[in-house]
Amino acid sequence: MVTAKEHFSGQAAPELLAAMRSIAQAEGRDFEAALEDAMQEYIASRQDTKVQPEAMAHFQASLERNRELYELLAQ
Repeated sequence: MVTAKEHFSGQAAPELLAAMRSIAQAEGRDFEAALEDAMQEYIASRQDTKVQPEAMAHFQASLERNRELYELLAQ
């Protein structure tokens, strides 16, 4: 499956570009592929990472079930 690509241009500090090129070369990859990975990781790190309500409900139930144990372990 081929993903459509959009051309863009930008500027970055020379040392950042050199580091990206070095990483891409060391991994045997194109600079563009390494840059795309970096962009994906940046976006993922900024996206909403709220806990799902069902997971929180299980966590709360576990706290209630094991409250005495947790209090003993905390001492």
